[in-house]
Amino acid sequence: MPQNEEWLGRLDLSSFVNSYDRFGVISGLVKSGCILVVGPGQGLDTLVLKWRGNEVTTFDIDNTLRPDVLGSIQDLLKVSDQSFDFITAAHVLEHLPIGYLDDCLKEMSRVAKYALIYLLVNGRHLQIRVKPGLRGWHWSWGFDLINWMRRPSGEQLEFMSGQHYWEVGLRGFTMRRILQRMGKRFKVVEAYRNVDWTPSMNFVLKSNYVK
Repeated sequence: MPQNEEWLGRLDLSSFVNSYDRFGVISGLVKSGCILVVGPGQGLDTLVLKWRGNEVTTFDIDNTLRPDVLGSIQDLLKVSDQSFDFITAAHVLEHLPIGYLDDCLKEMSRVAKYALIYLLVNGRHLQIRVKPGLRGWHWSWGFDLINWMRRPSGEQLEFMSGQHYWEVGLRGFTMRRILQRMGKRFKVVEAYRNVDWTPSMNFVLKSNYVK
């Protein structure tokens, strides 16, 4: 069985945690909208969003995942300008050389009013959480163990067992640099870490596209 088909058959706890997070972000900004899901994965996001009344289209370069539209995120020519309320790309952009990032952001801002992007943070992640069980109080502190001196080229597959070209946190790929790139095409509404799944940095973006 091909590797992608094996992965397609899995559903880990992180899948449910992240689907819940994405649903919360999207429903907070769009009510029963049109959603473009780039990289649909195991399909959990699609099911949840459709269940809550959204019209969902899936988009992926890999036909194994049975997307509604087959193609690459840096070239969304099959998608009309501002035809979606939201576009999501969860741990997709790291799979492309950094040279494609600006084109991807440009296309995402063209096709949708809002975007939700997840990017993996490099290294190991430690977390301390305190939940006293009183009035919903909850505190969380996180620490990233990253080799700050390492500067990847962004053009070679070096991370995530040879699946990622780059990851957030390394030299040349700091939050400041990433936000600068996003700021050319979007207004950054929020950048945050999900306390229930800390390896990811999540970005909520509003398109500044003008026809």
